[in-house]
Amino acid sequence: MESVIKPNDQTLSELNMKQQKKVRRQKTWANVKKNKLLYLMIFPGFLYFIIFKYLPMGGLIIAFQDYQPFLGIMGSPWVGMKHFIRLFTEPTFFMLLSNTLILFTLNIFIFFPMPIILALMLNEVKNKYFKSSIQTLIYIPHFMSWVIIVSITYVFLNVDGGLINEMLAAVGFNKVSFLTSPDWTRTVYIAQVIWKELGWSTIIYIAAITAVDTQLYEAAEMDGAGRLRKTWHVTLPAIRPVIITLLILKIGSTLDLGFEHMYLLLNSLNRSVAEIFDTYIYTAGLKNGQLSFSTAVGLFKGLVGLVLVMLANKLAKRFGEDGVY
Repeated sequence: MESVIKPNDQTLSELNMKQQKKVRRQKTWANVKKNKLLYLMIFPGFLYFIIFKYLPMGGLIIAFQDYQPFLGIMGSPWVGMKHFIRLFTEPTFFMLLSNTLILFTLNIFIFFPMPIILALMLNEVKNKYFKSSIQTLIYIPHFMSWVIIVSITYVFLNVDGGLINEMLAAVGFNKVSFLTSPDWTRTVYIAQVIWKELGWSTIIYIAAITAVDTQLYEAAEMDGAGRLRKTWHVTLPAIRPVIITLLILKIGSTLDLGFEHMYLLLNSLNRSVAEIFDTYIYTAGLKNGQLSFSTAVGLFKGLVGLVLVMLANKLAKRFGEDGVY
């Protein structure tokens, strides 16, 4: 008699897994066909990130090489951690780190809460025409480039003919070198950030506030809560997940303050407090031609940001928040 071969449990499990994968693949393609127009809309953005964000990451290998353009990536000699050791042992490293961290701290403790406060204030404005007018006015600076913002600041704060200094001189005070004095550089920096980005940063908070259930306000009002109590006990807890998410993302950009803004503020007199990693990368990489070293500095920045996002997200989840992922 012929023996009947029965499949064992492992074979059945493999067959089931293959069948499940096939079903999932069919469902995925069915979903793509059903929503093909939506996928077509996101395709340009997807292509942008692939071309300009992910493909260039292959060039990070030159951070471990003594890259020579005429030799190319494949022909340049391998030097391992040489450029990272140089970064951490140079006297400028601690200056760059301290300047970057101080400016980031100003962003977190001074700028970050201000859009939340402004959004709460705008939420209390009942006249929709006045509210929309204020929103339009505070959104406008966001659409100006940093070149325009710094140029306007120059007109106001310049020692020779600047409006603020002329007013100080008119009332008997000495003129102040706002743009060149190390004591004023960080104040000017955070003031420019507030002016340019405060209004635009309120958009997401206003959207979160409008999504709050109005029945919660009605219940609080029945309990005798005034405007401040409703804001503290209803609005802020409702938008707390949005605040936590944006804070985590902000922490991820600890060492990434933006090149253009600080480069426009930077000069030989305030370099000790205004030189940050972004401007240093430009100077070392493009001006001095140290491509491998500047890539190593950029990789260090990215890794620090990644670690901080992961830690902040883990901490948020430990306190019961959703986090970013």
